[in-house]
Amino acid sequence: MPQWLDNAVFYEIYPQSFLDTNADGIGDIQGIIKKLSYIKELGCNAIWINPCFKSPFLDAGYDVSDYYSCAPRYGSNEDLKELFDKAHSMDMHVILDLVPGHTSVEHEWFKKSCQAEVNEYTDRYVWTDSIWEHPEGMSCLSGISSRDGCCGVNFFSHQPALNYGFYNITRPWQQPTDAEGPKATLEEMMNVMRFWLGLGCDGFRVDMAGSLVKNDPESKGTIALWQKVRAFLDAEYPNAAIISEWGEPDKSLLGGFHMDFVLHFGPSKYWELFRGENPYFSSRGTGDISGFVKRYLECCERTNNRGLICIPSGNHDMDRISRNLSADELKIAFAFILSMPGAPFIYYGDEIGMRNVDGLVSVEGGYGRVCARTPMQWDTSVNCGFSSAPASSLYLSQDDSADRPTVSEQQSDETSLYNEVKKLIRVRNSTQGLQSNSSIRFIYAEQNSYPLSYIRGEDILVVINPSDKPCEFECDVVPDEAIYEIGSGIKYSDGVVSCSARSCGFYKIKK
Repeated sequence: MPQWLDNAVFYEIYPQSFLDTNADGIGDIQGIIKKLSYIKELGCNAIWINPCFKSPFLDAGYDVSDYYSCAPRYGSNEDLKELFDKAHSMDMHVILDLVPGHTSVEHEWFKKSCQAEVNEYTDRYVWTDSIWEHPEGMSCLSGISSRDGCCGVNFFSHQPALNYGFYNITRPWQQPTDAEGPKATLEEMMNVMRFWLGLGCDGFRVDMAGSLVKNDPESKGTIALWQKVRAFLDAEYPNAAIISEWGEPDKSLLGGFHMDFVLHFGPSKYWELFRGENPYFSSRGTGDISGFVKRYLECCERTNNRGLICIPSGNHDMDRISRNLSADELKIAFAFILSMPGAPFIYYGDEIGMRNVDGLVSVEGGYGRVCARTPMQWDTSVNCGFSSAPASSLYLSQDDSADRPTVSEQQSDETSLYNEVKKLIRVRNSTQGLQSNSSIRFIYAEQNSYPLSYIRGEDILVVINPSDKPCEFECDVVPDEAIYEIGSGIKYSDGVVSCSARSCGFYKIKK
């Protein structure tokens, strides 16, 4: 594993909405460069940028039309190289969002694949051999070209699926993973990775990483594919990180990924932490952490605690973490995120409690997700300091509430969420037991109960009680010096830890 990942704290940037430096209403790469010092001061030392390649932006950049070019609205390849270089000079790292599963219909590969004449791109995508046969289990494009057949799509109808082969062959048109078409697709995607790593990129977050090989119910074909990528990276770019959007670390880490996200859908129970009707970190005290912990421990066991399982505050595909939690509740939620193993990910604006902006018309395929993609709120100037363009030209409308949070106001308030997150990152980075690769042992995580408690490393006890009621639990270790606390902290007597309401703390364990 690249050494820089050991204690990485990531900041996720949705580039459209971060900072606009040319007054067109859309964020850009120079805006990220301008705010590197802000990210560094917060305590984050790594950045994940959502797709920034050339695209028609029918799905916010997850519909790539040229993997080798920065989208002109964001800047140029030179701007990205400048970003990589300046980040490195500040001991920071930058990963890009790689979308290997599909392209835009505007990609030249797809246009050539649509041709009736056989060419080098004929088998670059998943095609049936008859216009009357749709690919089983997939939506498709049909009747769009002179070529006979239907092309499978992965998500929206404008995102044709790239062909990495089928693990189980059930139809004549399905190709095995070692056929020439799938092999060429994989080699070209590795060329894309070579290109950006050569310019200074530090790795990739890989979109839909577990879905590349089709008819692959146990993911054996997809795991083997990523093992080939792992071998290529080990040989040519050993310091490059790859992080999977997979949600099954027992599979993704076997495939060679360094880290896997806890997804907000599927079996992870992530949604029950901060969102939904009864989030565990609400002070109402009606949530349940046990399902999340059970699944988390299963993943640790299946991977022999190898690799990193990452917990994000949120991302561009879900409601803001602030939707269901107040500022004080968010502080305790971040105490959890920043005291768990793995590399934490902070979605831009979550550090100040930016809110959902409901009722927006869908932009660039966002639909219900646009509410969490609005422009960053930097200060109290025009457009919250995001852009000098007219408000009507902004990528998305901003929160127009009189009390909307801004960076400048929170930086000057010692009690703000921003300053609490900054403090938590500092405590994490200065405490060996709280860092990414240190072990975890859950002490108390019972069904429908509070608090949550675990030991990090060999000497740090974490106790978290988000509820508005005091609680207690039996504990087989003796807490000693507090290294971090919110609220009134804890008391210990005769093997029982008593927690005050709405409190959390990190404590050294008495030897």
